[in-house]
Amino acid sequence: MVDADQTFVIVGGGLAGAKAAETLRSEGFNGRVILIGDERDHPYERPPLSKGYLQGKEERDSVFVHEPAWYAQQDIELHLGQTVVAIDRAAKTVRLGDGTAIGYDKLLLVTGAEPRRLDIPGTDLAGVHHLRRLAHSERLKGVLSSLGRDNGHLVIAGAGWIGLEVAAAAREYGAEVTVVEPLGSPLHAVLGPEIGQIFADLHAEHGVRFHFGAMLTGITGQDGMVLAALTDDGEEHPAHDVLAAIGAAPRTGLAESAGLDIADQAHGGGIAVDASLRTSDPDIYAAGDVASVQHPLFGTRLRVEHWANALNGGPAAARAMLGQEVSYDRVPYFFSDQYDLGLEYSGWAPPGSYDQVVIRGDAGKREFIAFWLSDGRVLAGMNVNVWDVTDTIQELIRSGARPGADRLTDPSVPLSALLEGADG
Repeated sequence: MVDADQTFVIVGGGLAGAKAAETLRSEGFNGRVILIGDERDHPYERPPLSKGYLQGKEERDSVFVHEPAWYAQQDIELHLGQTVVAIDRAAKTVRLGDGTAIGYDKLLLVTGAEPRRLDIPGTDLAGVHHLRRLAHSERLKGVLSSLGRDNGHLVIAGAGWIGLEVAAAAREYGAEVTVVEPLGSPLHAVLGPEIGQIFADLHAEHGVRFHFGAMLTGITGQDGMVLAALTDDGEEHPAHDVLAAIGAAPRTGLAESAGLDIADQAHGGGIAVDASLRTSDPDIYAAGDVASVQHPLFGTRLRVEHWANALNGGPAAARAMLGQEVSYDRVPYFFSDQYDLGLEYSGWAPPGSYDQVVIRGDAGKREFIAFWLSDGRVLAGMNVNVWDVTDTIQELIRSGARPGADRLTDPSVPLSALLEGADG
């Protein structure tokens, strides 16, 4: 076991950081554990910010990873509302914004990602929003409630997961919603046009208006309030509020300033780490949204911005910091809830990586499993309103199975039987 007089510092107060601290203690580490977060709130989970909490179905306290008292009970030193401004790798210290220097023996960077900003006129208006932090969700929750009462209009830039989940929440509050998306369907870069259209139809049935093939070029207002959103095809969309949901960028500035290797944009950017989540500095690790992992299963770098990656990556990094053998080969996983549609997605199938999408079940009833294939191999699977199949789908992906499209789409063939087509 690592010496008790060692200090492990975790920079980032989200789910990955909290689970890393928890794992250090559960694995028996009895040195100092210092967790530094730039938010004043204790570490919390992000999915409720665009789902249950935003919809008013979950209480605020339900989002937190641990009760506040847990950190003291586990002798974990919290520095909340503090920003790390520099890493001195030679001295093995981190420097806080107030000038405090904290030494480390091992350092974990779980600095996450930040929402991309609209670079257009009008973004300084009071009614322009982003959604990444608990404070954002609290503010947006009040906005949606007000829009619903007043028959107000919300324009959302971007038809990705955040954009669609907020659209669903806004409609449930009664707000009018227009989604502006430069590509031809929702979730185009994640699911492709075949499955994206299913989500377009779902939201259209609930009154969401889509404006595809266009981008916002400006937001007009008066007395600091939003009046309309303009698009590059000359359209003017009435709006009382605008949400920028155009993706997130990894928060790599601290790592870059310290001279750590950064992955190229072709691999999503992020701090480059090996399969044990170690950076180019042997005493510094990275996990969660900010980490670009050399993935043993997929044979390439992956940067994954999903809840499960923080949930599992934080503990994996903690074990690696303790000197354990770690090979972080988790199959990427995420879930979403929109109206009466629930889904789970497993795998990795970016545009250009697959040559076929097949459906098992009834897409019209939105009860199906979609599979993304490359030369017959299952790269990813998404179950929609079909449950208790994620483990088998992940086994199909991990095994290299090539069961054939006919068997994949035949509901009379048990999913477990498809593993018989595995390569090994």
